[in-house]
Amino acid sequence: MPFSGKSLQRMALHGLCLLPALWLGYLVATDGLGANPAEALLRALGLWAMRFVCLVLAVTPLRVWLRWRWLAGYRRMLGLYAFAYASLHWVCYVLLDMGLDWAAVLDDLAQRPFILVGTLAWLILLVLAITSIPALIRRLGGKRWQALHRAVYAAAALAVLHFWWMRAGKNNLAEVGVYLAIVAALLVARVVLRYQKAQQNKPSA
Repeated sequence: MPFSGKSLQRMALHGLCLLPALWLGYLVATDGLGANPAEALLRALGLWAMRFVCLVLAVTPLRVWLRWRWLAGYRRMLGLYAFAYASLHWVCYVLLDMGLDWAAVLDDLAQRPFILVGTLAWLILLVLAITSIPALIRRLGGKRWQALHRAVYAAAALAVLHFWWMRAGKNNLAEVGVYLAIVAALLVARVVLRYQKAQQNKPSA
């Protein structure tokens, strides 16, 4: 049976979303991650998680202002990829940095705030991923599900703070500034959209 245009679009988007993971897997297999491959892999996965979170936040403004209604159907997919890359980032931290020593992980969470903040961002994405299961979406209902999933903005803010805290120790904040500006702009866009919607729903005098 031939694929529909929408199916082909989804397959193409899946392919694009998987490309970073495939490329990183290739670099791991070919020793292409430099002198410190564990750190390079950890950082790259964290950056891709951040990029996908930014893409999720950008869906609604683009859909509304550019009238790209078709984007709404891909927000959940992008959110799940954000969670997947964030999970790989966290697993690499636990496995490669901490050697699966859970006592050391708990001690690290207590002593290094940027690790705690990053873990909180991942836990928010975990909750959002679990509640993206169709059965749970139906159980929660549309309004409650949408309200819960606004927590992605909190995850984005925590992720930027995690990134800033990590880079501040190395006095390397240029890249952090880029993501801070993107997330801030998308948060402002969200506020503007809510204001515009409230104005539209306001009863006329």
